[in-house]
Amino acid sequence: MKHLRQTDIDEFHDLLETEKAQLEEDLAAHGRVQNESGDWQGNSSGLMGEEADPNDAADQIEELVTNVPLVEELEAKHHDVEDAIEKIDRGTYGLCEECDGPIPLARIKVNPSARTCLEHAE
Repeated sequence: MKHLRQTDIDEFHDLLETEKAQLEEDLAAHGRVQNESGDWQGNSSGLMGEEADPNDAADQIEELVTNVPLVEELEAKHHDVEDAIEKIDRGTYGLCEECDGPIPLARIKVNPSARTCLEHAE
């Protein structure tokens, strides 16, 4: 983290905490926690039962089909943000996971939870 000033790190920490809270709010709106590990699963807003109206059931299935991939994407981003916060706490924030080289400040400004330098970006 030598290439990052403490004021930058503090700013990124605040940004990451804000993003984490927003992601958790978005996850709760489109899914539910599946187990103690904190894994999320997409869900629909209603419950389907034997007496469910076929149109309502179709709407719930469509909502579920939309929510499952959305929740997976939000959950992946949430894990990245949590990992970045942990890296700040460990003193390894801003280092590429592939080569341990510094992640450029410009890249971190665009994506505070970036895991790799530009050379190793996917």
